[in-house]
Amino acid sequence: MANLLTLFVCLAAGVVLRRTGRLPENSHSVLNTFIINISLPALTLAQIHGVHLQSALAYSVAMPWAMFILGAAFFWTVARLLKLSAATTGGLMLVGGLANTSFVGLPMIEAFYGHSEMAVGIVIDQLGTYLVLSTLGIAIAAIYSEGAASAREIAKRIVTFPPLLALLLAVALYRVDYPGWLSTVLVRLGDTLAPLALVSVGFQLRLTAIEENGAALAAGLAFKLCIAPLLLTVLYVGVLRATGRVVQVTLFESAMGPQIGGSIIAIQYGLNPPLVTLMVGIGIALSFLTAPMWWYLLASV
Repeated sequence: MANLLTLFVCLAAGVVLRRTGRLPENSHSVLNTFIINISLPALTLAQIHGVHLQSALAYSVAMPWAMFILGAAFFWTVARLLKLSAATTGGLMLVGGLANTSFVGLPMIEAFYGHSEMAVGIVIDQLGTYLVLSTLGIAIAAIYSEGAASAREIAKRIVTFPPLLALLLAVALYRVDYPGWLSTVLVRLGDTLAPLALVSVGFQLRLTAIEENGAALAAGLAFKLCIAPLLLTVLYVGVLRATGRVVQVTLFESAMGPQIGGSIIAIQYGLNPPLVTLMVGIGIALSFLTAPMWWYLLASV
């Protein structure tokens, strides 16, 4: 629970720092740049080393990919119906289609399923969520940002995205033992991601933006917290007939609030930052109410 409390403290700290004028107005840009280039790559290099892959985890790895694709289709449809801007549509796809499978998801797994199941969450997070963000997420951000990029430019942004390069390096070094000092440095740097990201989100959080983003916010939170977990449960249990503990944890992870990394990318690309920060701030808070409900519903899977 200490990890979850830290998330709210950092979010509140960002709000306080903005209201008191302790930081310059563009401080979130500096924080986001550090996160993308230092924190995320370090976290990837550190965590992939501890992952033990097995065939039973295939459903777990596939879940974030399936959810992001379902989210892209859902928000594309909603955007046409509500006549949403490209920036709003792209922002919803990035934060509504990715779950917070690490900084919220891992403590929640430990609380509801026990420490032994956290390995499932790490696999989902690193080989699923962050790999989706590093590929499909960057593509969506480039397509929906102002002045849409060409296919060549999108490909360039994907292959030069620091977290993706770190993931490829981590896979290449999978069987190589890190020196003790390197492991310590990577863990320390990776640990900065959640605090800095939430300070950045809190710094940009404007509750007054709810009025102009109400419909989009409602659609985003409804999909992330309710519709996506329901569709994935129907797919996994009803269609694929997948059952067992790993499937339960996987579907539970899909019900977490919006992913912080996705919000940072969306903000960097100018995809309606006020809406994105609302999605993260309100979505994470609401997930503490909805996730236990999903745990109860999934108990019979």
